[in-house]
Amino acid sequence: MEHGDHGMDSMDSHGNMTGMMLNMRRKWLWTNATIVGLGFWLISSPFTFGYTKPGMIWSDVVSGILLVLFATLAFFPRFDFLGRWSISLVGIWLQFAPLVFWTTSPAAYVTDTLIGSFAIALSVLVPSMPGMAHHMEMAKLGPEIPPGWSYNPSSWHQRVPMIVIAFAGWLISRYLAAFQLGFIPTIWEPFFGQGTVNVLTSEVSRKFPISDAGLGSAAYTLEMLMAWMGGKTRWRSMPWMVTGFFILVVPLGVTSIVLVILQPVVVGYWCTFCLLTALIMLLMIPFTLDELVAMGQFLKQSVREGNSLWRTFWVGGTLNVENRDERTPEYGAPVSQLASAMAWGVSMPWTLSVSVLLGVWLMLEPALLGSTGMAADSNFIVGALIITVTVIVMAEIVRTGRFLNVLLGIWVIASPWLLTGGATTTKPVNITVGILLILLSIPRGIVKEKYGDWDRLIV
Repeated sequence: MEHGDHGMDSMDSHGNMTGMMLNMRRKWLWTNATIVGLGFWLISSPFTFGYTKPGMIWSDVVSGILLVLFATLAFFPRFDFLGRWSISLVGIWLQFAPLVFWTTSPAAYVTDTLIGSFAIALSVLVPSMPGMAHHMEMAKLGPEIPPGWSYNPSSWHQRVPMIVIAFAGWLISRYLAAFQLGFIPTIWEPFFGQGTVNVLTSEVSRKFPISDAGLGSAAYTLEMLMAWMGGKTRWRSMPWMVTGFFILVVPLGVTSIVLVILQPVVVGYWCTFCLLTALIMLLMIPFTLDELVAMGQFLKQSVREGNSLWRTFWVGGTLNVENRDERTPEYGAPVSQLASAMAWGVSMPWTLSVSVLLGVWLMLEPALLGSTGMAADSNFIVGALIITVTVIVMAEIVRTGRFLNVLLGIWVIASPWLLTGGATTTKPVNITVGILLILLSIPRGIVKEKYGDWDRLIV
């Protein structure tokens, strides 16, 4: 009887779980139906808009068929997970298909990127979708704020700046991609004449197998979507996604910034929009780092509590700690409070502000003082690196990284003696700038927030 009772309890528990999942699915079946409609839209697009490239025709037709197939499978509880995540993979492909086939049709570019974005959003970003049930349950149990932290790095207030910045980057990159793909005959350059055209059509740009501006647009799209994904406890309920978002923003972002920095040196021209996209990518980095650290601390503590690192990384978990997020302002709070919450974890002491100005000066110094050759290139590159390092360490959690500016300051002092092309006044000016940069890098500056056991690393 005991064995039978236990079996009945298991069946009831399984039945309750199945019933809960079915009820959640019913709320979001419209997403599957919408994706089916988008699939047929995609199938008909090559013939409606007159695609001329066979690769684009086959890509849209096959992708549309796959969207219909996977969305139909997702109607069945057994195939829900497979169907939805397969849809998201098709959506990611659609972001890149117009670039891979170098489409000459604006309609194809718009159709694929928009349908791809909707496919990803409707398949895996809907917060209450059945596959998110586990994460929703975890969000109700355990801490909302990482232990020892003074704020929640996964709150919507923290993610809004990243979404807004990524959207701005997407608009600019899409404009640049339109020129590279031939949709528009010319492009506006407010300051540097033909600079933007020369950069976008340079040998460096042509070495990319796809439009580099289009690649940036696709990256910004994925960043926006990933910033939307998950709830306010995703630092512990979705470690895989936080890691993916970090990889997309930081390593790829730094690579993009370095490429833009090198363009005036390698190509020989300035590009206003290229510099602007690099700045936008740079501004996203300090808003991203705190959530990654919180996620890393959670995984470390979870393993200490005896949980599997691999399983926790992919499905999330909780901690034997309870705390509520009572600091994050509610909807309808004064604008000043909402704006302040968006900037938690990022601060700009005067020392860092002045360091940015020194970096800007070094970038402008060759034009102002008349430096040429390697000395001019060095000042431009080092100035841009100083700005990059300084903006990143505005994130309090990596403030210790400001000491990298000490090394850059030493190079600024030494470079006029090691490189040719410096103007008469370059040596005293560089010595002054280098010494100031070193001195400004010594004080830590104000750190307003708490980060648990990470606080001891912020020196």
